[in-house]
Amino acid sequence: MLAIQSTRSSFRGICALAAVIAMTPLAGCGSSDNAAPTASIGTNSFTGSGGTRAGEKREPNLHPEVHVRTSAGEFVVKLDAERCPITVSNFLAYVDAGQYNGTVFHQVYSNFIVLGGGFDTHLVERPAQTPIRNEAHAGLKNRRGTVAMARQADAIDSASCQFFINLADNPTLDYTGYDAEHYGYCAFGEVISGMDVIDRIGKGEVRNTSKFENVPVDPVIIETIRRVDEDDRTADRRDRNSRYTATQ
Repeated sequence: MLAIQSTRSSFRGICALAAVIAMTPLAGCGSSDNAAPTASIGTNSFTGSGGTRAGEKREPNLHPEVHVRTSAGEFVVKLDAERCPITVSNFLAYVDAGQYNGTVFHQVYSNFIVLGGGFDTHLVERPAQTPIRNEAHAGLKNRRGTVAMARQADAIDSASCQFFINLADNPTLDYTGYDAEHYGYCAFGEVISGMDVIDRIGKGEVRNTSKFENVPVDPVIIETIRRVDEDDRTADRRDRNSRYTATQ
């Protein structure tokens, strides 16, 4: 379990971030004992799910968008696969598998970040795939509204499924050097609509528990995350086939 320090001045990263990015062993967001989505690094991850006709060449969409529906409202995130192809491919693999359905924003720090994607409504950790390469050196800056991958403070390449949204400009989370303390946290997209929803989540009442600090008193559930360019029928079928639901 990875503790995020309780004061911002004591950390330079998100897991030094003032929260707890709980992860079992060094597997990232969780154990991979159960079948979890595998991130495939390639253009197919960015071309959407509509398919193409025989012989038709489809250019990859390097800036795919995802629609996030939560119990607090909806927002849209534009991803940057041009600069962070590994990170975006990994994130979309979890999206397509329905991995985030029924997870919560389990920690909230006012004027700092909201953290989620790894635990269900009972704060039971979801299984995850092998951690990925940290692309903080090539990614976006951790400015207000950007979405970034959480990782262990002492391990550069330890991000898997947990992500956070910056409520303010957080330059201390950016890449500034080659060691774990300074490598930063990879921002791979930004909220392009619905930032008011994120702000409301960030201002909600929180409490400390035996497992985490700053847990929302009223759980904020991620009901679904879907690609914007995916038709509803395909998305509905995908969600039905997922082992996870919006209420788990």
